[in-house]
Parts: sequence; C-alpha cells; structure tokens
Amino acid sequence: MSIWSRIQAALAALSNGEPLSEVFAHLRAPPERSVAFTIAVIALGAKMAKADGLVTRDEVTAFREVFQIAPEDEAQAARVFNLARQDVAGYQDYARRIRAMFDETHIALCDLMEGLFHIAVADGSYHPAEDEFLRNVAQIFGVDEREFLALRMRFVPDAPKDPYSVLGAHPDMPLAEIRQVWRQAVRDSHPDRMMARGVPEEAIRLSEKRLIDINAAWEEIQASHSEPA
Repeated sequence: MSIWSRIQAALAALSNGEPLSEVFAHLRAPPERSVAFTIAVIALGAKMAKADGLVTRDEVTAFREVFQIAPEDEAQAARVFNLARQDVAGYQDYARRIRAMFDETHIALCDLMEGLFHIAVADGSYHPAEDEFLRNVAQIFGVDEREFLALRMRFVPDAPKDPYSVLGAHPDMPLAEIRQVWRQAVRDSHPDRMMARGVPEEAIRLSEKRLIDINAAWEEIQASHSEPA
C-alpha cells in the first residue's frame, strides 16, 4: 500500500467519525511515523490555506513542492488534501494531537512549522490571519517566540532579517560559541538526521532552504566580527 493510500485511509476514518486520538495512536509507532507527519502537513496545510479565506493554486503548488507526488498518485493526493480541508475538526485539535505524537522530538515540530510557512507565503503574501494561525500552532507545539520569529524571518520576504535570530544565537555570544550553534544547526538539517527523527523523504527538500539561510546568517555574523572564529 502506497503512502497516499495509507494517508487516505486514515483521513477517511476521521471523516467517518473515528476519534482523532485513535487514528493518530495507530500511526504513532514506526514505521508509520512518516505517514503521521505527512497527515499533519496535509491537515494543517489545508486548514491554513483557508485561513485568509482563499485557497490558491500557488498554495497547492507549494504543497506539491514539499511532497513529491508521482503522476499516478496525483488524483488520490488531491482527494486527501480536499478531505483534510473539509474535515470539521479545528486546526487546534490537529495541532494538539501532533504535539503529543512528536512530544519527544521537538525538532520535528520545527520541521512541520517550516512546511506550513512554505505554504503560507506561496501566494506571494503573508496574511494577518495566516500569522495568527501559525503563531497559535507554534504555541501549541511549544515553539518559543524566538524560534517562531526566526522562522518568520526566513520565510516572509518583507520581514526584518536578523542573522542572529535566524541562526538561533545571541549577539553577546563569543564568535566561537556562535560557530558551535551554526555547526549544530547544520548537523540537525542533515538529511540522514531528519529521516532518523521521522521526517518523510518528501519533506526533507525544505532542509536545502534551511541550510542556505543558516550558512548565509553565519557568514554575515562572521564578517561582522574582527575576532577569529
């Protein structure tokens, strides 16, 4: 059974009234974890696409950029997206269940936030309703304000850019410590590590953008310091 078939079966169970907790509990154990993460992106992505009142072609395209969909699976994937979008459960319910699912892997929740930001800005704008949606989801996920602002800086084109915030460092830190933060961020973004913590192969594509942003931030900080790294 393909990943899309398993996802559709799980979402169909939701639409037929099966409790959300039972559906996600079944998907919690490996190797179904990547399916659970994919459902999370579909469900929250579909809900967020409606946050500003419109679901644009660009947002659907952004979803396809995160998840490489084979031509033979496109029709089924579209049904999954529409089913998640129409489900009566509020996005807070999905977010709380996802938080419990990834309780021991906080980094995975940041991976998911990246996917949501990618979809949010796909239509060329960042609506206040989308910001409220993402901020609420971040709070449920336990993503603190500093991490949320760093994500927004990286994805929202007109957001003020601060290399320290993007990197997750502080201006008062010695350059050697900032270098350690940068190295850890690079390690956390490595595809092997992302797959080990349950991120599906399709979503790992976002790590390419993350690495570009992380390295650019480090280079800017390094250039502004006179002390050796």
